[in-house]
Amino acid sequence: MPVRGDDLPRDEDPAGQDPGRDPHAPAASHARHRRRYAWLGTLASVVLFVISLGVLGKLVSTVTWAELRAAFLAATPEQIGLAVALVVVSYLFLTCYDALALRQLKLKVPYSTTALASFTSYAVSFNLGFPLLTAGTVRYWIYSAQGLSPGRIAALTIVAGFTFWLGMGAVLGISLIREAEPLSHLTYTSALFNQGLGIATLAVVLAYLAWVTVKRRSVKVRGWRLELPGLKLSLSQMLVGAGDVCAAAGVLYVLLPAGHGVSFEAFVAIYVLAAMLGIASHAPGGLGVFEATVLLALSGLPRESVLGALLLFRVCYYLVPFVVALAALGAYEIAKRARLTPREAPDDDAAESDASP
Repeated sequence: MPVRGDDLPRDEDPAGQDPGRDPHAPAASHARHRRRYAWLGTLASVVLFVISLGVLGKLVSTVTWAELRAAFLAATPEQIGLAVALVVVSYLFLTCYDALALRQLKLKVPYSTTALASFTSYAVSFNLGFPLLTAGTVRYWIYSAQGLSPGRIAALTIVAGFTFWLGMGAVLGISLIREAEPLSHLTYTSALFNQGLGIATLAVVLAYLAWVTVKRRSVKVRGWRLELPGLKLSLSQMLVGAGDVCAAAGVLYVLLPAGHGVSFEAFVAIYVLAAMLGIASHAPGGLGVFEATVLLALSGLPRESVLGALLLFRVCYYLVPFVVALAALGAYEIAKRARLTPREAPDDDAAESDASP
C-alpha cells in the first residue's frame, strides 16, 4: 500500500461520510498489471490449506472416535465455565475494535449499535470466512441505518484491522522473547531464533508507532485515502488487540488437559502463530490449519486430549457466538421493522383521507 503524508488532500465531505479520493490513483494499466499477479496469493493460500489438511489428517489418523469422544467429554464444568467467560471477554474486546475505529473517523454511533455490529460481524466472518465480504455486509446492514456511507464503513473495517494486527504483533513479540527457551522445545527451533523473531516483531510494531507519531499518515487502498490513527489511539489499539488475543488464547488454554506443563505465555505465542497461519490460508476460522499447527506444537501431549480441546474450543469460540449473532441479527431486524411500522401507519392513513372526496 503506497503511503503518503501531510501532502495528501483532506476529505472534502465536511460530515466525514466518504473517504477522500486520491487524485493520483493508479492508472488502469497499472491496476491490470497488479491483478495479473493476484492469483499468486490465492495459490499460496490454497497450497497452505491443502498441506495443513494433509498434516492434520496424518496427526489424527492414530486417534479413535472413542478416544476423541472421551477427551471431548473430559472437560470439567469449571473448565467450560471459565472458557465461556473468556469468550465473553474476547468478544467484548472485539467491540472496542469498532469503537476505536469510529473515534478515529470522528463518527458518533451509540455503543449498543457499535457492539451489535462488531460482535455479529466478527462472529459471522469467523465461521463463514471471506471477512471483507461477510463482515462488511453485516456492518453495512447495521451501520447504514446510522447514516454511515459504504466508504466510511470500509474505512472502519480497515482501521479495525490495524487494531488486530498491532495486538497480535505485540503479544507475539513479547512471548517469543520471554519464553524463547520453552518454545524452542515445543516448536523444534532454537531459543536464539525465537528471540530474534520476537525482537524483529516488536521492532516492526515500534517502528509503526514511531512512524505514525512523527506526522499524520495516510494509506491509499485502491485509490481511496485513509488517515491512520496517531500514537495515542494506536497505543489504545495495541492494548485492545492484545487483550483480545490473550482472552481468545485463554479459551483454548483452559480447555487443555490438566498437567500439560505449558505456561500461558508460551502457549500464547503458539496460538498467535497458529492463528496467523490460519488467516493466511483464508479458510473459515483457519479451519484445519489452526488445528494442525497447535497439534504439532503440543505433540508432547496426548493427541486425543488436545484434539478434544480444539473441538470444544471451536464450539465455544465459533459455533455458540455464531448462533447468538444470527439470533441477534434476527431480533435487530424485527425490532427495526417494528419501529418503522407505527411511523408509516399515519402517513398511509393520511394518504387515504386525502384521496377520499
